[in-house]
Amino acid sequence: MVNKMGGLTMSTAVKTRASVSKALSEAERNYLKQGLKQPGGKLPLFDRRGQEISPDLIKGCLKKGLSERWFANPLKPDWLVCRLTEKGRQAL
Repeated sequence: MVNKMGGLTMSTAVKTRASVSKALSEAERNYLKQGLKQPGGKLPLFDRRGQEISPDLIKGCLKKGLSERWFANPLKPDWLVCRLTEKGRQAL
């Protein structure tokens, strides 16, 4: 809902956040949670076992706006160095 001032009402904002949160897979949620603990919301390239995080998982979070590219790594241009967005924080 939009109020007379053109802003969203509280119930709409809460419903939107809840729908995004429910849309997260377990893998996305686990990946994004790791950014909560890091400076600048940096997201990992590798999981706790040292295995590379799936590029499809990372690209899915980018597409949904839950993360954003942070910088390009000149030594490894195929690596997706990302950080958590505010939308990603709210979804968690």
